[in-house]
Amino acid sequence: MNKKHIAVFSIPVIVAALGYFVDIYDLLLFNIVRIPSLKSLGLSATDIDKKGELIIGIQMIGLLIGGIIWGIAGDKKGRLSILFGSIILYSLANIANGFVQTVPQYIMARFVAGIGLAGELGGGITLVAELLKKEQRGIGTAMVAGIGLTGAIVAFFISQKYDWRICYFIGGGLGFLLLLMRVSVFESGMYQAMERTVSKGNFLMFFNNKKRFKKYACSILLGLPTWYVIGILIAFSNKFAKQFGMTDDINPGKATMYAYIAISVGDVIAGLLSQLLKSRKKALYIFYVLTIIMIALYFMQTGSSTASSMYWIAAGLGFATGFWAIFVTMGAEQFGTNLRATAATTVPNMVRGSLPLMLLLFNGLQGYFSYTLSGLITGIVVMIISIIATLLTEETFHKELDYIEM
Repeated sequence: MNKKHIAVFSIPVIVAALGYFVDIYDLLLFNIVRIPSLKSLGLSATDIDKKGELIIGIQMIGLLIGGIIWGIAGDKKGRLSILFGSIILYSLANIANGFVQTVPQYIMARFVAGIGLAGELGGGITLVAELLKKEQRGIGTAMVAGIGLTGAIVAFFISQKYDWRICYFIGGGLGFLLLLMRVSVFESGMYQAMERTVSKGNFLMFFNNKKRFKKYACSILLGLPTWYVIGILIAFSNKFAKQFGMTDDINPGKATMYAYIAISVGDVIAGLLSQLLKSRKKALYIFYVLTIIMIALYFMQTGSSTASSMYWIAAGLGFATGFWAIFVTMGAEQFGTNLRATAATTVPNMVRGSLPLMLLLFNGLQGYFSYTLSGLITGIVVMIISIIATLLTEETFHKELDYIEM
């Protein structure tokens, strides 16, 4: 049994938070520089929308594949294997992003970056969850998410000062700087104490047991609203604004920045709230209610609404979906040590990878309804699915993590 624990304010937690910072910087950078970067490649306004959706979708597929690869590696080879391997891949891929000259090259670069970026959050959350006392897990993972999500804010301000290619080079450089810091991080004692004969990182184990499959599926479905908000409402806020009849121009990159400022605050508050209530699920329900309210306000905008109101609502949506740390922590806490990294790494990336499916629903509904109504219906479907999944999920606040899945 692992009895060694670390303090919340310790090197592993801080480095995990900085790792997620770089991860979010790189992950959201395309959303922020999507329009200027595609415009510089010679695309028309219509093609920018179409190719932008395609590139985001391909990036998310990369995250989905990478989540499985890094998750399995984290359970078979150790938590640190994810943190070192993934950062090298996405740092190189983001530097490559700065050299693209065609849309196919851009697609490939974002796909490879997606694979690399998939390992950062799950690896960090798993390590922090296993190193901290159970009473401090929520605070530690909230710190990781709260600090990490500010990467989107930094990405926006850098994009305002530098050319989009330079922004990608900076992302790659930050990754390699982080790699040097990672040298001081040590492996989870809980993982090291696990017997070598135990089956580790067997992805198929999520599907060969009915109870375990239900836990895994529900863990994924909990987080769907986060990427519905970021991947549809925020990413295409400029197009929604036009459909609402707004005359002000909306900058999706600016909307993303406001959303992520608020998400970082929301994540810390959600983590502290779960500690106060001694329940992950109760905190999640509260933030679901806030998300529903903010989605309603988003679609109540009219032609008289201003850019300022859109950005404030983007911030409100961000705060309301600031339950990312709780939902990823719940995913890690649901499973034994031999499957924990696989779960914690694949679960958030399955959510990110679900964005193409949400876009498919959103675009399919437009054959029957208006652009805005299609967006609203998509949101209603997503929220219903996530609430049902939460009802079916067990509470994990007091759960001991030192056990094996058989």
